[in-house]
Amino acid sequence: MGEYDPIIVKYVPSAFMMKPFGSGPTVNGYVMMYMSRWKRFAVVLLLIWIAVTYLVISPLRCEGGTEDVSEFQNRLRTVSMQLESLKIQHNKLISQVKKSVGLNPNLKDIDTGSLFDSVGGPSEEYENLRRRVFSNTKEMWYFINHELTKLKKGDIKVEKLPEILDQIEHRKSFILSDQQKLPELDGYQDWRQQEAANVSDLVQKRLKYLQNPSNCRDARKVICNLNKGCGFGCQLHHIVYCLIFAYATERTLILNSKGWRYNTKGWEYVFYPISESCLTAYDDKVIQWPANYDPKVVSLPFIDSISQKPKFLPLAIPTDLAHRIVRFNGDPSSWWIGQMLKYVLKPKPAMQKAINETIAKMHFMRPIVGVHIRRTDKVGTEAAFHSIDEYMVHVRQYYDQLQLTQHVDVRRVYLASDDANVLGDARSKYPDYEFLGDPSIAKTAATHRRYTPVSLTGLLVDLHMLAMSDYIVCTFSSQVGRVAYEMMQTNRVDASDSFYSLDDIYYFGGQNAHNRRAIMNHTPRSNQEIAFQAGDLIGVAGNHWNGFGRGTNKRTNMNGLIPWYKTADHLVLYPFPEYKHANEHQNEL
Repeated sequence: MGEYDPIIVKYVPSAFMMKPFGSGPTVNGYVMMYMSRWKRFAVVLLLIWIAVTYLVISPLRCEGGTEDVSEFQNRLRTVSMQLESLKIQHNKLISQVKKSVGLNPNLKDIDTGSLFDSVGGPSEEYENLRRRVFSNTKEMWYFINHELTKLKKGDIKVEKLPEILDQIEHRKSFILSDQQKLPELDGYQDWRQQEAANVSDLVQKRLKYLQNPSNCRDARKVICNLNKGCGFGCQLHHIVYCLIFAYATERTLILNSKGWRYNTKGWEYVFYPISESCLTAYDDKVIQWPANYDPKVVSLPFIDSISQKPKFLPLAIPTDLAHRIVRFNGDPSSWWIGQMLKYVLKPKPAMQKAINETIAKMHFMRPIVGVHIRRTDKVGTEAAFHSIDEYMVHVRQYYDQLQLTQHVDVRRVYLASDDANVLGDARSKYPDYEFLGDPSIAKTAATHRRYTPVSLTGLLVDLHMLAMSDYIVCTFSSQVGRVAYEMMQTNRVDASDSFYSLDDIYYFGGQNAHNRRAIMNHTPRSNQEIAFQAGDLIGVAGNHWNGFGRGTNKRTNMNGLIPWYKTADHLVLYPFPEYKHANEHQNEL
């Protein structure tokens, strides 16, 4: 496991270890292809040898003076050295051809390094895997089409459907497993890890520069009041919204947190201050946003009630970083928000000690899947009830897929919930899984005990453990579920495929519109679907997880179902300040 800072874990996942698959039905063809190339090359070398020998010797048969003979002798020595080099290459190739001939030829017996190293390009394993993904995707369709045709004709009984679904799931897992391995073999994995670290470091330096002005009294500021009447995840997102506002407007964020519901002494009593040198607005006049002029100090309302909503609010990302982020991360918006969390969420030693002691008792090991089950006040108001069985379906699918590439000795699950009964229920229903969790944390998360320092410690433990997990199954209607995912985005290169939400797609509360861009035309097949053309912008309300989502075509203003695969996320870019002096400031600190 990689090293990690308090709460924000700097984890770099280890590559799945998988031996190359056995030779398939085309191996003989590959062998013959390489043998044919080498034989032709060997023949060409032999002809060159004969030709060079003839050209060197033939002039010596001619009449000439002493100078001519001396010149020919020098040429002979030079060409002889070149000839010896050709002979060595020729013998090496002949030896390789002979070694490759046998009853059970195998490509890995052939030393192709010298042929490919000078040429460059993808590895043979990568290209074979890429082709297999394409081929197996077609094979999956052949299977589905065949089975559904038989079902239509009545050749299959309904009782056989579960078996067919199991087959489809297994084929799907195999394809996804191969696809996940592609980035490990394309030769750029080290680059992705380094680039992700570099961009993260750049953002953190910019935030530190912003939050520690050389002259606090003269600095422009934004006031953020931590008095929002909601849970910890919601309040974290409130601070993130304030910090993004500060970053976009080049203002230092002042966090007013006295009387905070989780600790009346304030945020700074539990976490490190978000500024080391600028903690007050002094006696400057504070103007509520929005203002009809550009005041020195502004105070922000809650994001839910903000008018004249700025375009830089989520899900926008900085224009100057976008071209870098999208190359290593599949969900740039959540990565950007995760960077804000990484900056503010730094527990002080006493809190960090309590977190570490609780985690040490759980014997955290990997692989592990994090499951967050939100109950109590959420159910029936903001979210539907989901049984433990619904979560465990996706836990099982994750481990089934993982076992295609590595041995799994124990199927571990870290279970976080605000319902103390969930952990016992899970252990009794699923004895083949090892559940980690602390029922006392769930008890402190009960509604009547939620806003206490003890409850906060438990919440931080849950977030830490969920973010460290290899995969999360949760509900994105829960702020805690979304915070855990955002924290995962700071722990690894790309966490965009490391979660499953039982309800909502990812969003940031109070965000600007979430749009998708049509990547191909669509003609409706039912009156519930809407038409669109490639390039149309579609505002989405959510994914139904059945191949369709609901959206509104902004060109036609028609609302209805859209086939999700014919659209792609529309990334919103905003020209945030580039803080070119951040590095110089960092060196001075």
